[in-house]
Amino acid sequence: MTGVVFLLSLLVPERPFWAELVAVALISAAITFPLQFALHRRKKALRDLQIELQHALHHDPVIVTLRADEFATSVEHVIDRRRVSTTESPDGVMLVVRVGNFDEIGRRYGPEWADTLLQSIARIVHSSVRHGDLVARLASDELGIYLPSTTTENVSDICERIRARVYETTFIAGQERQISVTVRFGGTRVGDQSAFQALCQAANSAALAEEKDGPLLFRELFS
Repeated sequence: MTGVVFLLSLLVPERPFWAELVAVALISAAITFPLQFALHRRKKALRDLQIELQHALHHDPVIVTLRADEFATSVEHVIDRRRVSTTESPDGVMLVVRVGNFDEIGRRYGPEWADTLLQSIARIVHSSVRHGDLVARLASDELGIYLPSTTTENVSDICERIRARVYETTFIAGQERQISVTVRFGGTRVGDQSAFQALCQAANSAALAEEKDGPLLFRELFS
Protein backbone atom coordinates (compact mmCIF):
# COMPACT_ATOMS: atom_id res chain seq x y z
CA MET A 1 0.00 0.00 0.00
CA THR A 2 2.82 2.35 0.82
CA GLY A 3 4.40 1.55 -2.52
CA VAL A 4 1.18 2.44 -4.35
CA VAL A 5 0.92 5.80 -2.58
CA PHE A 6 4.57 6.48 -3.41
CA LEU A 7 3.98 5.58 -7.04
CA LEU A 8 1.01 7.96 -7.20
CA SER A 9 3.11 10.72 -5.77
CA LEU A 10 5.62 10.23 -8.57
CA LEU A 11 3.06 9.97 -11.36
CA VAL A 12 0.77 12.72 -10.13
CA PRO A 13 2.78 15.17 -8.03
CA GLU A 14 -0.02 17.67 -7.65
CA ARG A 15 -3.02 15.59 -6.71
CA PRO A 16 -5.77 16.22 -4.17
CA PHE A 17 -5.54 14.34 -0.90
CA TRP A 18 -8.88 12.60 -1.48
CA ALA A 19 -7.47 10.93 -4.57
CA GLU A 20 -4.97 9.08 -2.41
CA LEU A 21 -7.74 8.01 -0.06
CA VAL A 22 -9.90 6.74 -2.91
CA ALA A 23 -7.01 4.87 -4.45
CA VAL A 24 -6.07 3.29 -1.16
CA ALA A 25 -9.69 2.32 -0.47
CA LEU A 26 -10.16 0.73 -3.90
CA ILE A 27 -6.94 -1.22 -3.68
CA SER A 28 -7.76 -2.37 -0.14
CA ALA A 29 -11.19 -3.57 -1.27
CA ALA A 30 -9.71 -5.38 -4.26
CA ILE A 31 -7.25 -7.20 -2.02
CA THR A 32 -9.39 -7.92 1.02
CA PHE A 33 -12.72 -8.84 -0.63
CA PRO A 34 -11.52 -12.20 -2.04
CA LEU A 35 -9.92 -13.00 1.30
CA GLN A 36 -13.07 -12.10 3.22
CA PHE A 37 -15.21 -14.06 0.80
CA ALA A 38 -12.99 -17.11 1.16
CA LEU A 39 -13.04 -16.74 4.97
CA HIS A 40 -16.83 -16.46 4.95
CA ARG A 41 -17.16 -19.62 2.86
CA ARG A 42 -14.79 -21.46 5.16
CA LYS A 43 -16.75 -20.38 8.24
CA LYS A 44 -19.99 -21.51 6.60
CA ALA A 45 -18.44 -24.86 5.71
CA LEU A 46 -17.31 -25.28 9.32
CA ARG A 47 -20.78 -24.39 10.63
CA ASP A 48 -22.37 -26.90 8.22
CA LEU A 49 -19.90 -29.55 9.33
CA GLN A 50 -20.69 -28.86 12.99
CA ILE A 51 -24.41 -29.18 12.27
CA GLU A 52 -23.83 -32.49 10.48
CA LEU A 53 -21.70 -33.79 13.35
CA GLN A 54 -24.32 -32.78 15.92
CA HIS A 55 -27.03 -34.43 13.86
CA ALA A 56 -24.97 -37.63 13.55
CA LEU A 57 -24.25 -37.57 17.28
CA HIS A 58 -27.93 -37.30 18.25
CA HIS A 59 -29.56 -39.47 15.55
CA ASP A 60 -29.55 -43.15 14.73
CA PRO A 61 -27.40 -43.63 11.60
CA VAL A 62 -29.71 -46.24 10.07
CA ILE A 63 -33.24 -44.82 10.36
CA VAL A 64 -32.32 -41.17 11.13
CA THR A 65 -34.47 -40.86 14.24
CA LEU A 66 -33.22 -39.70 17.63
CA ARG A 67 -30.91 -42.01 19.52
CA ALA A 68 -32.29 -43.53 22.70
CA ASP A 69 -30.12 -41.42 25.03
CA GLU A 70 -30.95 -38.19 23.20
CA PHE A 71 -34.63 -39.16 23.19
CA ALA A 72 -34.55 -39.68 26.97
CA THR A 73 -32.92 -36.30 27.56
CA SER A 74 -35.31 -34.52 25.20
CA VAL A 75 -38.43 -36.11 26.69
CA GLU A 76 -37.48 -35.23 30.26
CA HIS A 77 -36.54 -31.69 29.19
CA VAL A 78 -39.90 -31.16 27.44
CA ILE A 79 -41.85 -32.55 30.41
CA ASP A 80 -39.98 -30.35 32.89
CA ARG A 81 -40.41 -27.29 30.66
CA ARG A 82 -44.12 -27.88 30.30
CA ARG A 83 -44.60 -28.29 34.04
CA VAL A 84 -43.33 -24.79 34.75
CA SER A 85 -45.14 -23.28 31.76
CA THR A 86 -48.41 -21.42 32.23
CA THR A 87 -49.53 -21.97 28.63
CA GLU A 88 -48.62 -25.62 27.93
CA SER A 89 -50.16 -28.75 29.37
CA PRO A 90 -47.64 -30.99 31.17
CA ASP A 91 -49.56 -34.13 30.26
CA GLY A 92 -48.76 -36.34 27.30
CA VAL A 93 -48.23 -39.93 26.20
CA MET A 94 -45.19 -42.14 25.84
CA LEU A 95 -45.81 -44.63 23.05
CA VAL A 96 -43.72 -47.55 21.78
CA VAL A 97 -44.06 -49.28 18.42
CA ARG A 98 -42.61 -52.76 18.09
CA VAL A 99 -42.18 -54.77 14.90
CA GLY A 100 -43.65 -58.10 15.96
CA ASN A 101 -41.74 -60.38 13.59
CA PHE A 102 -38.54 -58.33 13.29
CA ASP A 103 -36.14 -61.03 14.53
CA GLU A 104 -37.65 -63.62 12.21
CA ILE A 105 -37.32 -61.23 9.26
CA GLY A 106 -33.70 -60.52 10.17
CA ARG A 107 -32.84 -64.20 10.37
CA ARG A 108 -34.58 -65.04 7.09
CA TYR A 109 -33.56 -62.09 4.92
CA GLY A 110 -30.53 -60.66 6.70
CA PRO A 111 -29.92 -57.74 9.08
CA GLU A 112 -29.51 -55.19 6.28
CA TRP A 113 -33.00 -55.81 5.00
CA ALA A 114 -34.36 -55.75 8.57
CA ASP A 115 -32.85 -52.27 8.95
CA THR A 116 -34.43 -51.24 5.64
CA LEU A 117 -37.77 -52.44 6.99
CA LEU A 118 -37.35 -50.35 10.13
CA GLN A 119 -36.51 -47.33 7.97
CA SER A 120 -39.86 -47.77 6.24
CA ILE A 121 -41.68 -48.12 9.57
CA ALA A 122 -39.94 -44.97 10.85
CA ARG A 123 -41.08 -43.01 7.78
CA ILE A 124 -44.65 -44.18 8.36
CA VAL A 125 -44.45 -43.13 12.01
CA HIS A 126 -43.05 -39.70 11.15
CA SER A 127 -45.81 -39.12 8.61
CA SER A 128 -48.45 -40.15 11.18
CA VAL A 129 -47.49 -37.80 14.04
CA ARG A 130 -47.20 -34.06 14.48
CA HIS A 131 -44.13 -32.02 13.67
CA GLY A 132 -43.25 -31.40 17.32
CA ASP A 133 -43.61 -35.04 18.45
CA LEU A 134 -40.38 -36.90 19.22
CA VAL A 135 -39.47 -40.20 17.54
CA ALA A 136 -36.50 -42.40 18.42
CA ARG A 137 -35.09 -45.87 18.00
CA LEU A 138 -35.15 -47.53 21.41
CA ALA A 139 -34.10 -51.05 20.38
CA SER A 140 -33.40 -53.04 17.23
CA ASP A 141 -37.13 -53.67 16.73
CA GLU A 142 -38.68 -50.80 18.67
CA LEU A 143 -39.44 -47.12 18.15
CA GLY A 144 -40.39 -44.68 20.87
CA ILE A 145 -42.76 -41.73 20.37
CA TYR A 146 -43.38 -38.91 22.83
CA LEU A 147 -46.68 -37.11 22.23
CA PRO A 148 -47.04 -34.00 24.39
CA SER A 149 -50.55 -32.65 25.10
CA THR A 150 -52.20 -35.63 23.41
CA THR A 151 -55.66 -36.95 24.25
CA THR A 152 -56.58 -40.61 24.54
CA GLU A 153 -58.64 -40.39 21.36
CA ASN A 154 -55.74 -38.89 19.43
CA VAL A 155 -53.38 -41.66 20.58
CA SER A 156 -55.82 -44.34 19.46
CA ASP A 157 -56.21 -42.61 16.09
CA ILE A 158 -52.42 -42.37 15.67
CA CYS A 159 -51.95 -46.07 16.45
CA GLU A 160 -54.67 -47.14 14.05
CA ARG A 161 -53.26 -44.82 11.37
CA ILE A 162 -49.78 -46.33 11.71
CA ARG A 163 -51.18 -49.87 11.80
CA ALA A 164 -53.28 -49.23 8.67
CA ARG A 165 -50.37 -47.69 6.75
CA VAL A 166 -48.09 -50.60 7.64
CA TYR A 167 -50.80 -53.01 6.51
CA GLU A 168 -51.29 -51.11 3.23
CA THR A 169 -47.55 -50.95 2.49
CA THR A 170 -46.03 -53.66 0.32
CA PHE A 171 -42.76 -54.86 1.84
CA ILE A 172 -40.51 -56.76 -0.56
CA ALA A 173 -37.48 -58.77 0.55
CA GLY A 174 -35.02 -61.19 -1.05
CA GLN A 175 -35.88 -62.34 -4.58
CA GLU A 176 -38.88 -59.99 -4.73
CA ARG A 177 -40.85 -61.90 -2.10
CA GLN A 178 -43.61 -59.99 -0.36
CA ILE A 179 -43.67 -60.45 3.39
CA SER A 180 -46.16 -59.70 6.13
CA VAL A 181 -45.19 -57.14 8.78
CA THR A 182 -46.98 -56.70 12.10
CA VAL A 183 -46.64 -53.86 14.61
CA ARG A 184 -47.52 -53.78 18.30
CA PHE A 185 -48.23 -50.71 20.40
CA GLY A 186 -47.93 -49.84 24.05
CA GLY A 187 -48.40 -46.53 25.79
CA THR A 188 -48.64 -44.75 29.10
CA ARG A 189 -49.79 -41.31 30.14
CA VAL A 190 -47.14 -38.98 31.51
CA GLY A 191 -49.30 -37.71 34.38
CA ASP A 192 -47.10 -37.00 37.39
CA GLN A 193 -44.33 -39.24 36.10
CA SER A 194 -41.29 -37.61 34.51
CA ALA A 195 -38.60 -40.32 34.78
CA PHE A 196 -37.93 -41.59 31.28
CA GLN A 197 -37.10 -45.16 32.29
CA ALA A 198 -40.34 -45.50 34.23
CA LEU A 199 -42.36 -44.21 31.27
CA CYS A 200 -40.62 -46.62 28.89
CA GLN A 201 -41.14 -49.55 31.23
CA ALA A 202 -44.86 -48.81 31.54
CA ALA A 203 -45.24 -48.40 27.75
CA ASN A 204 -43.39 -51.65 27.07
CA SER A 205 -45.57 -53.48 29.60
CA ALA A 206 -48.61 -52.26 27.67
CA ALA A 207 -47.02 -53.41 24.39
CA LEU A 208 -46.44 -56.89 25.82
CA ALA A 209 -50.03 -56.99 27.02
CA GLU A 210 -51.29 -56.03 23.55
CA GLU A 211 -49.11 -58.71 21.99
CA LYS A 212 -50.65 -61.26 24.35
CA ASP A 213 -54.30 -60.18 24.36
CA GLY A 214 -54.72 -58.18 21.14
CA PRO A 215 -55.07 -54.50 20.25
CA LEU A 216 -58.36 -54.00 22.13
CA LEU A 217 -56.47 -54.07 25.43
CA PHE A 218 -54.44 -51.07 24.31
CA ARG A 219 -57.64 -49.06 23.87
CA GLU A 220 -58.85 -50.19 27.27
CA LEU A 221 -55.65 -49.00 28.93
CA PHE A 222 -56.42 -45.49 27.67
CA SER A 223 -60.19 -45.55 28.26
